[in-house]
Amino acid sequence: MCILLFALHRHPDFPLIIAANRDEFYQRPAARARFWREHPHLLAGRDLRAGGTWLGVTRGGRFAAVTNYRDAGAAGNKTDAMPSRGLLVRDFLARSIGTADFIDNLRARRRDYAGFSFIAGEAAAVFFYSNRGGEGEARPLPPGVHGLCNHLLNTPWPKVKKGVAQLTALIKNPRPQPEDLFTLLHDATPAADAGLPDTGIGAPLERALSAIYTPAIRIRGAAYGTVNSSILLLHKSGLVQFHERGWDADGNSSGDCAYSFTVDSNAS
Repeated sequence: MCILLFALHRHPDFPLIIAANRDEFYQRPAARARFWREHPHLLAGRDLRAGGTWLGVTRGGRFAAVTNYRDAGAAGNKTDAMPSRGLLVRDFLARSIGTADFIDNLRARRRDYAGFSFIAGEAAAVFFYSNRGGEGEARPLPPGVHGLCNHLLNTPWPKVKKGVAQLTALIKNPRPQPEDLFTLLHDATPAADAGLPDTGIGAPLERALSAIYTPAIRIRGAAYGTVNSSILLLHKSGLVQFHERGWDADGNSSGDCAYSFTVDSNAS
């Protein structure tokens, strides 16, 4: 996933609204969002190569997501010997450990992973942690509209600023509509060169990755781009709505799936 936008306690009826895009190589095998057989309370897509996931939610109302931290010049970039960062989301959602405790435990093994940024919790308390950021005590995030791309939370990259502004406008709607959020996530307008970040990959690639939605491009000889979009709406009544839309390399929808359930405080 290359962008995650979320409104935390900024809508009178929806304490949590998430809109997210996952960017990946189209050839990497993945399963659509569903409840997992071995973890029936866990709803998420699945990376069929490493077994993790990029975004998920549980019947108990917990959610988690992870993005890669992009810095081509940093030591410790991804190698085959490192565990998949998607396993962090899976492990958090599969267990009932508290969010702060999970992050505290993760801090001790942060160097086992290539760069990542991790969001987890439930509407009452959402936490952020990155192994490329500060190593202080995990604390809940303040209410607000937040954005995460391939850096730290709310780093003002153009796509983050644009997405936060658009989500801020959309949540003025008394009943936010999934289709409006999907429209936000399908914005393929690249940023102006003057606003591009410098993460060591060169200006042409920075430009190609600068839009909220990434049209198919070639990286290391393989097609790469936005492969799916996800919407998560948590109503104050406890109703959870989860929508996922796949995208093919031509920018066409490859199918939708949708789930709804009421948070069960007895579930994980």
